[in-house]
Amino acid sequence: MSAAQGQASPSAAARRYALLLLFLAYVVNYIDRQIVTILQEPIKADLGLSDTQLGLMTGLSFALFYATLGIPIARIADRHSRTRLIAGAITLWSAMTAACAAAGNFWTLLMLRMGVGVGEAGLSPPAHSLISDYYEPERRATAIGIYSVGIQVGVFLGFLAGGVINHFFGWRMAFLVVGLPGLLLALLIRFTMREPPRGQFDPPADRAGAPGNEGLFASLAALWRIRPFRYAAFASGFHALVLYGHGHWAPPYLGRLHAMPLHEIAFWLAILAVLPGALGIWLSGIAADWLVRRSPKGRLWVASGSLALLIPFEIAYALAGSPGLALAMSAITHFLGGAYLAPTIAFAHSQVTPRQRASASAVLLLGLNLIGLGIGPMLVGLLSDAATAQGFGTAGLRYALLAIIPSQFVALALFLRANAIDAPPLPSSKE
Repeated sequence: MSAAQGQASPSAAARRYALLLLFLAYVVNYIDRQIVTILQEPIKADLGLSDTQLGLMTGLSFALFYATLGIPIARIADRHSRTRLIAGAITLWSAMTAACAAAGNFWTLLMLRMGVGVGEAGLSPPAHSLISDYYEPERRATAIGIYSVGIQVGVFLGFLAGGVINHFFGWRMAFLVVGLPGLLLALLIRFTMREPPRGQFDPPADRAGAPGNEGLFASLAALWRIRPFRYAAFASGFHALVLYGHGHWAPPYLGRLHAMPLHEIAFWLAILAVLPGALGIWLSGIAADWLVRRSPKGRLWVASGSLALLIPFEIAYALAGSPGLALAMSAITHFLGGAYLAPTIAFAHSQVTPRQRASASAVLLLGLNLIGLGIGPMLVGLLSDAATAQGFGTAGLRYALLAIIPSQFVALALFLRANAIDAPPLPSSKE
């Protein structure tokens, strides 16, 4: 059940411990999510798949369940124990990841990846809600940024582990090895992490006025009416379409067009994820918290500014004529690409009441994953197959990566529109 309003606030040590556990959960989340990306080529060769099937398996199959189930799961998180929900979610997705080792054909692997998506839908909405109840408004973007660094650390470990284990033992063993550690983490969260009071940094009147008892569709309608939030959610989706499209096809791109062996691709993509990628996410949260003390629009300044800088480097990455140039451009796109995330989540939470925060995160992730993860990788696969059929050969993948970049201009326009609306602040706002 939810924490009682009269419950004592967690200590500083309890906050740090909770943030560490949530960070580790996000690391495991992204290891299990991204492991299939580095293993695409050996899976394709073993099971005889097309690029369209790869895009479906790595993108839409996961995103469809991850995104759509996030909202009803978030409604549970807004009413009941978030720590128990997260522990159960980790158990499910870890088991499904390990089971991928036994997949004998495309459809079995597709179903198991759907199961991973169901489980992983139960992490970020309740985790974001917990962080907003552990940290004051002016520190939330930094805390969410630290949590979100788990993305890049998870990608790093997933690429590294996937590449090394596949090299020595094959792709099936890679799934088994990365799937099992999450079960231990689930036990730690279930039995050692405490539930903080909801809205402890918000006025009592606001906590009492947002019990979270409205129905699912009424709750979604209330969020939809918040225009800045709505624009930011769509902006995140169109932005993520390119991020996921480029990210999921990075191993085949570097292998086919730049003749890099898989173990080298795994090494370099892991380094790019954990260094420039993690640094960009962490610094963006700090920058957003610093700017929001000076202007309520500061958070989305970070999101839109980093996106505007990102676009030319994505074009240069797709057009790179050598592996060195491709990796250099990829380092910059890793740094700038994730810089929108922590500021946008903190912005979304500033627009809603404490009992709506998990739902707000779920709606944000719905756009991000259904548009971004669901469409991006699959669209690149479809365009790559189409270009190859027209005689472009391996260069078809390059043109597919270029073809999706206009989505970034849509995202930039939506972020700017969200920040241009002067919505009245909530009574709970201390900003």
